[in-house]
Amino acid sequence: MVVAIVTDSTAYLSAGQLDAAEVPIEVVPLHVVIGGKERREGVDVGVEDLGDALRRFVPVTTSRPAPQEFLEAYRRAAAQGADAIVSVHISAQMSATVEGAEIAAAQSPIPVTVVDSRVLGAAMGYAVLSAAAAAGAGASAADVAAVARQRAQEATVVFYVHTLEHLRRGGRIGSAAALLGSALAIKPILALEEGHIVPLAKVRTSAKALMRMVDVAVAAADEARTRGRIVDIGVQHLDSGDRAADLVAALTERLPDAGEVRVGELGAVVGAHVGPGTVAIAVSPRPAGQREQPGQSGQSGQR
Repeated sequence: MVVAIVTDSTAYLSAGQLDAAEVPIEVVPLHVVIGGKERREGVDVGVEDLGDALRRFVPVTTSRPAPQEFLEAYRRAAAQGADAIVSVHISAQMSATVEGAEIAAAQSPIPVTVVDSRVLGAAMGYAVLSAAAAAGAGASAADVAAVARQRAQEATVVFYVHTLEHLRRGGRIGSAAALLGSALAIKPILALEEGHIVPLAKVRTSAKALMRMVDVAVAAADEARTRGRIVDIGVQHLDSGDRAADLVAALTERLPDAGEVRVGELGAVVGAHVGPGTVAIAVSPRPAGQREQPGQSGQSGQR
């Protein structure tokens, strides 16, 4: 069986990761609406455009791809010889993207298994890469989807935002809304749990926030290693390269046997909801028995 892999732009896979994947991965972009003009993430809008808009207080919203965009991707995969498709996407609690993929799947010329990763960013990207590795090894669509779900579900995601205002405006704040009353006095550390944003801790300074994030990441990595698992770590940021570099340095020092510690920038869709100054860490255990990271060769930014 030939299983094709489709994902969306919020996996934030680098060109190197996509090029090195065991099977081709098609990325369907989410949309960013800036000042009433709709654009596609990673195609005709980037973080520079987002930053400029936020600084000028231009209204910014985001939206899922239209079902037709997914259907076109599924038809291309079928035309290229795929027997089935596994389509892995951003948490349904954060976006209607999964819904759009499911609408398209019902019209696809070949079977499509839509996976709600319940995460986003690097945690989702690692799940997509492992799915591609399984597909490249000849696994069935059901097994490929199971690999993606497991790797996504086992990931630990923590992040720091400079302000909760962007999450509040976008309606993505979830139970972290409880922090709004004291937001000016504290630095919130948030996490993803079951697809939702939840408050993890609140500290007084950004430096303490970064230290706490590292502690959480190290604890998650240590727990995975007790189960004989290798972990990969993705550090992502928006307009906060220095903080991201500090996190990479700390994580590399404390987790010298991590599979990789990779740094990258968040894109415009997630950036619109978290705002400049955000830094995030995803700790992603590799599937049991996997010694090499899928798509690892030739990547920039890894430790």
